[in-house]
Amino acid sequence: MSSLNDIGNLMYLYLDEIEPGEGTNAPEFLIKASAHLLNQNGGRNWIPVIVKEIGEDKYQVLGNSFIYAVAEEAGLDRVWCIITDGSVDTSEVIKVLAGEKTPKINLSKASRDEIMSALEYLVNQPGSILKTVKPAIAANRIDEAPRQYWKTLDPIANLKCGITKGKKLDALKQIFYLVPQPMPDTITDANVLKTISTADLKIMAKKRGIVGINRMKKDDLVEVLSKPLK
Repeated sequence: MSSLNDIGNLMYLYLDEIEPGEGTNAPEFLIKASAHLLNQNGGRNWIPVIVKEIGEDKYQVLGNSFIYAVAEEAGLDRVWCIITDGSVDTSEVIKVLAGEKTPKINLSKASRDEIMSALEYLVNQPGSILKTVKPAIAANRIDEAPRQYWKTLDPIANLKCGITKGKKLDALKQIFYLVPQPMPDTITDANVLKTISTADLKIMAKKRGIVGINRMKKDDLVEVLSKPLK
């Protein structure tokens, strides 16, 4: 049985003590061909499987699931593994570093360069729905927008940067997430106000004591809220 002292260590574990976890979606051909090659070359997995302990002499794969699948196909009795603490944060890092999960960035705080590289990644994916988007233009407009207040990615569709609602906007969810800052009670910049939802504009107008809110459309709300405070 491993212990806290084993975390980070390389250990030679019996395969039947390890559960596959989420497994791998690698094609069967790659698994079988790799298993054949492994057996031809000594049956040693030079790249370790990343596991966490789930019980006495029981482990679960967290990363390098393909290596585990190949070892199982090759009929190995034991595999080299690295023991981790099994925390959620550790698991996230492992899956990203193993290439099993795409990392995401916080669009609320991301730099222009980070936004640019993320968009280029999406645009260059095979069969990308965003292939007509110009990353430089889109990155500039997103960077200049008040994204620190966004609760969803919907405002991007209003930036006229080639990313419209529907599949194109949904594609951004692969790499972006938001941690919005609290909306200030007072905003007078019309360009910022236009990116805010009608519901939030009405809340702001109510806090400022503006009457007739229920009859106002978004353009009306933007107009009255953009007037300088007296």
